[in-house]
Amino acid sequence: MAEALDLARQAPGTGDVPVGAVVVGPDGSVLGRGRNRREADGDPTAHAEILALRQAAAAAGTWRLAGCTLVVTLEPCTMCAGAVVLARLDRVVLGAWDPKAGAAGSVRDVLRDARLNHRVAVVGGVRAAESAALLQDFFSTRRQP
Repeated sequence: MAEALDLARQAPGTGDVPVGAVVVGPDGSVLGRGRNRREADGDPTAHAEILALRQAAAAAGTWRLAGCTLVVTLEPCTMCAGAVVLARLDRVVLGAWDPKAGAAGSVRDVLRDARLNHRVAVVGGVRAAESAALLQDFFSTRRQP
C-alpha cells in the first residue's frame, strides 16, 4: 500500500484524482503500477487500476493474472472492478471505501457477485485514513463554498 500511496500522491500534479494502484504477483513482486491519468491522457479509462492491470498483463505475458493481488488506495469503481474480475485476480486490497461509486462492497459488489464467472477476495480499510486524506485534500482545493 505504501507504493500505491506514493503513486496516488503524483496524480494531482496533472490534475488527476489521487488514486494509486499496484499489482503484486504470486511471488510478491510488483508486476504493474498505475495512478489516475484521465486528465493527463484525456482518456476516460485511464484509472490507476486499469493502467496497473495493463502493465501487469504485459509483464506476465498473459491477461490472466491468477494468483495476483491488486493493491489500490480507493475502492474500485464498476469499470475497474469488472476489469479485475476479467483478469482473474485473486484479491483486492483497498485503502478508502468509496460510498458514492465503489463496486467492491459499498454501492455494489462486482468483485464478489456470485452471478459472475470469477469472484475476488476483498480486504478493505488498509491505511484508509491516509488514502482518504489524500482525496479530501485534493477535493478541498476544488470545491469552494
